[in-house]
Amino acid sequence: MTLIVVATIDALPDHIDAVRAALETVVPPSRAEKDCLRYELHVDNKIPTRFIMLEEWTDKAALTAHDNTPHFKALGAAVAGKVSKVDVAELSKLK
Repeated sequence: MTLIVVATIDALPDHIDAVRAALETVVPPSRAEKDCLRYELHVDNKIPTRFIMLEEWTDKAALTAHDNTPHFKALGAAVAGKVSKVDVAELSKLK
């Protein structure tokens, strides 16, 4: 069974553009990872400071490998001090 991830990133109001750019940068290399099935960046239509990444990985090991890639680590450094909150939910499909 695959692992679904919903990552919610709340940018500080003065850093919306920088956070968006950093998130956009990580999408292509993440999609290129062999165990990535989906990696989509969204913005909340009602909360313009909120970005949501919808991800699907073959399994937990694939997500762990992703977390250790240079592009993902660079993302963390790029948004440091520019976000108010990051919430990551790991989901398993029931039906």
